[in-house]
Amino acid sequence: MSSSTSPPAGGGDRRDDSRQRASGDTWHPARAWLEDHEGDEDDDMEFEPEPEADEEENPDDDEEVFDDPSDPELHLGNIHIEFAMDENDQIGGRNQAGRPTRVSTTQLLNILASGGLRQMFSYHGFTPSPAGIIDDSYDDDDDEAEFGILGLGRRVPRRRGPPQYPKVPSDEGMKLMRSGTFGADSNYTDERMKRKKSFAANIMWRELGIHGNGLQRSKVRSIAQDLIPGTPADKIIHYDAKCYSGQFSDDGNFFFSCAQDFKVRMYDTSNPYEWKYYKTVDYPFGSWTITDATLSPDNRFLAYSSLRDLICLAPTDPADSSDPTVLDLSYTPTGRVGHDIFGRSGFAVWSVRFSGDGREIVAGTGDHSVIVYDLETRQSVLRIRNHEDDVNAVCFGDTSSPHILYSGSDDSTVRVWDRRSMGDRREAGVFVGHTEGLTYVDSNGDGRYVISNSKDQTMKLWDLRKMMSTAKFDTFQAASYGTGFDYRFDPYPEDFYYPHPHDCSVVTFRGHKVLRTLIRCHFSPPGSSDSRYVYSGSEDGKIFVYNLDATLAGTIDVRKATHYSRPHRRRNQAVSYADDWKTCVRDASWHPNAPVMAATSWNGWNCSTGTCTLHSWNNNSLRDEGDPPIGECYDSQLKAVPELKEAAENEQYLDNEAEWDAWEAAL
Repeated sequence: MSSSTSPPAGGGDRRDDSRQRASGDTWHPARAWLEDHEGDEDDDMEFEPEPEADEEENPDDDEEVFDDPSDPELHLGNIHIEFAMDENDQIGGRNQAGRPTRVSTTQLLNILASGGLRQMFSYHGFTPSPAGIIDDSYDDDDDEAEFGILGLGRRVPRRRGPPQYPKVPSDEGMKLMRSGTFGADSNYTDERMKRKKSFAANIMWRELGIHGNGLQRSKVRSIAQDLIPGTPADKIIHYDAKCYSGQFSDDGNFFFSCAQDFKVRMYDTSNPYEWKYYKTVDYPFGSWTITDATLSPDNRFLAYSSLRDLICLAPTDPADSSDPTVLDLSYTPTGRVGHDIFGRSGFAVWSVRFSGDGREIVAGTGDHSVIVYDLETRQSVLRIRNHEDDVNAVCFGDTSSPHILYSGSDDSTVRVWDRRSMGDRREAGVFVGHTEGLTYVDSNGDGRYVISNSKDQTMKLWDLRKMMSTAKFDTFQAASYGTGFDYRFDPYPEDFYYPHPHDCSVVTFRGHKVLRTLIRCHFSPPGSSDSRYVYSGSEDGKIFVYNLDATLAGTIDVRKATHYSRPHRRRNQAVSYADDWKTCVRDASWHPNAPVMAATSWNGWNCSTGTCTLHSWNNNSLRDEGDPPIGECYDSQLKAVPELKEAAENEQYLDNEAEWDAWEAAL
């Protein structure tokens, strides 16, 4: 990469700036500094590189970069910064001892590169994996793929052999499915006779009532777990900003969605098929986006966060228009704690959750910490900083107890915290098995089973009884088995995947894509799905629903359901990728009492806007005789916008500004 920018105004004598700009030569602060000190007679700038020991022993070897004063490049591994130089910008005069009184710009910058700048572009968190897995040979032709879109990633080591993916179906998962812990077990006779278990057949056997009470209940449960929502969208709610998360309340009467415009919109979903707009609350001093939100168990308060150390607590009562209460997580009796990536006081909050009794909030932060905040005393009662990277997700393990906590971090671990035994401020145990950072953690609510999503493109099921002890965890580096790819820009190099040698997970799920953003995953609810499944959003615009044995139970294609549901403004066609309709399902929520799924997504032309789509089970029918019809489009306050549905049906493009302005006015 080269530079041709002009120097900043002010700050010292710039005698030759105009000459350099006129000649088209590249300006750099180092050159200006040297020119400002050209007349100095002190010896501060004297420099003569001392020969290395290896150079003396091997004089034929290549010299170091800074030994060649005519080399016009700054060498930073695979990054080259090229500077234009004047013809006379070489070694200057020499003193009586024969040493140069000044050095060239290139020499100075190469010296810096060999020290400070080179360290800035290097990555020190990677250590080689066990022998036999890593191949340290590199192919220079693949540098672009290894270093990512910006060329700033760490060099990825080659692995030998094909990827070693876990077995599907999973044996442990099949045992769980037959145990009754996750849904009703299928009828053995039906399996042996290979009978097709249709919805109509299940309804018939239930209506006949020829089974006993126990079998009758089992039949009802088996019917519920077969009702997986389908792709056709009952409602498409459009936002002018990307949607980051959305969840139903525990009783299913409430739904909220968070968008990048720093607004949380609430809906009455007591009728899961016919929503009503409820209320909108703002985050008044947000940074980038609203990262997460959580609803109190009694549905009275909503807590939501941004890339700040402040959490807003807003009442959900539509008649209450008061400003949200601000909770400062960085405040302690001894002062403010934590710093962000720029060294400023404070930190980002990535995840928030209410406790089961509604008295506390747990938060995961960019300060590598887990914080428990007491709502009554308005202060943090626990702050743990054992993770080695951002804590992207937190949750309580048991809905009836605030003692067990789970946290997932970019250090690739899920840590288990027991607040009853934290005298040494250490975790009770660790779940190890992911090779990249964690994006989400969700508990089954029974204090035993947990799932996590990861940038290694897998979702894992964990059993609390199989967690790794802290003593064993301290014997190795958990974060030393990843590829180091940048999930925000790069595709995942699947041929580099290898299972973690210390993997203690129960089941591994694959198929969805965890790219671009922190994709979320969840357990399916017991009421509407009999707890039979786990599901996750995906960067390719789908929701993946998995059986516990890691087989795919179904998919909901949100991209297909919303394709062209928003007109395209032709004046943006100058940008080549603006004509591409893209969808990234960041979060999904299964209604607790009905076969209904709500998906919150980045959606639209180049993912520039957002949607919340409602999908219900309709036996894969593309049309519905009921009212309202399938595929209706709405604005954020659930006002119907017929123009949007027309665009979806006709794939319309708005040709002029007047048509576009008229459509915007309709919103």
